[in-house]
Amino acid sequence: MRRFFYAVSNDNADASALPKLGELPIGSNVELPDSIVHHWCRVLRANIGDQGILFDGFGGEYIVELQAISKKNATATLLTHIDDDRTPPTITQIGLVMSRGERMDYAIQKATELGVTAIQLLSSHHGEVTLKPAQVDKKLAHWQQVAIAACEQCGLNRPPLILSPLSINDWLKSLDSDTSNRQLTVSPIVALLSQDTYYQALLQPADLCMQMSVPAAGQPAMPDNLLQILKQETPYIKLLIGPEGGLSPDERQQASSVGFRPWQIGPRVLRTETAPVVALSTLHALSV
Repeated sequence: MRRFFYAVSNDNADASALPKLGELPIGSNVELPDSIVHHWCRVLRANIGDQGILFDGFGGEYIVELQAISKKNATATLLTHIDDDRTPPTITQIGLVMSRGERMDYAIQKATELGVTAIQLLSSHHGEVTLKPAQVDKKLAHWQQVAIAACEQCGLNRPPLILSPLSINDWLKSLDSDTSNRQLTVSPIVALLSQDTYYQALLQPADLCMQMSVPAAGQPAMPDNLLQILKQETPYIKLLIGPEGGLSPDERQQASSVGFRPWQIGPRVLRTETAPVVALSTLHALSV
């Protein structure tokens, strides 16, 4: 069955008209957001009686059946709830310096498939991309949709949050400040979802911070406490991944000063879109 993300709040709908799926009893009819109506009913040409799966990010997912379709609207009936959380036990936030075009889409898509919890968009001294203020909302919405589409495909039912761009200096400074002043700045499509307890854990200090490091003699391959931390019930790990040109010496020093420890995965220099895939896959392998 096709899977669709049911956005409780988005640009095209009043949040009060789109309740959380868990607030509705089984058997209720739910009005579908414009995005689902367009994709399921117009593009895929679904018919009344067709079944699909909705997830809103607040836990589990729902099998639904189309009950009515009109030119602009559609409704579906909640048939059953599947209480299955496929998110990895490790909470991961990647600070990822933005790259151009399809490379950035690829990095977000694959990190989503591997269960990343959030991606903090960064600009840096050697980075290729620095967004102008007028570009931020559009790019943030695009990259959040890339993550949501990957979630719909791979079976995850808690989409990762794509966090609004910061300079690497500002992000690192914020990590060294009072946690009560932090907030998750996201696209409107996941604004209400970001307030859920699961995502609010991202505002707490991480159990371990690591910066993906260019291989260098004399450095340990990984922090000596990584394996121990991964044995915790819900470990929280932050990763910093630089641009193609690498982090500047000042950026590496600043990261180190707020607790980011170097992590070398193998003897080769990885591309910026490859590093999230390798890092997350390695964390999964080490946590088994």
